[in-house]
Amino acid sequence: MAYQELSEATTLKIANLQAKLNQKLGPEYISQRPGPGGGPKLTYAEGWKIINLANEVFGFNGWSSSIVNLTTDFIDVNPETKRCNISITAIVRVTLRDGVYHEDLGHGLIENAKSKGQGLAKCKKEAVTDAIKRALRNFGNLLGNCLYDKSYAQEVVKIKVPPVSGHPRRVAVS
Repeated sequence: MAYQELSEATTLKIANLQAKLNQKLGPEYISQRPGPGGGPKLTYAEGWKIINLANEVFGFNGWSSSIVNLTTDFIDVNPETKRCNISITAIVRVTLRDGVYHEDLGHGLIENAKSKGQGLAKCKKEAVTDAIKRALRNFGNLLGNCLYDKSYAQEVVKIKVPPVSGHPRRVAVS
């Protein structure tokens, strides 16, 4: 591919975007849950929060995601209870308007599901959301990469987030 000189406006736009992406997530974006087997708490960002943040950073029409691969790892059915354990893996590509993209892997797991259909639907959504979050984090700290810095993750959860006052703004849909 031939080297192409960027305009000053494009260079400035890229620099501003990079400065945003270099920032770290604030405590309002971070959640914790118990680790497996009651182990240490896991620090993470919820999928909807990261997707909202990507919309703010890139614009609602400035990025897209597509499923590259969706694999059912296993479906185990207990013959006595008819309950299911299901595992699904997804590979998702997140593409920016200019064609730059990142791909990553996500995982969904359900244990003791009442039916295969419910379990498969939940696992697929979980795997795809996880893969979107993991692909977005490759764009920078602001989209979740900072959570892989263990010292940052330990400190940010100590910051108290003030509760939201009043009622959320409601939007009328016609």
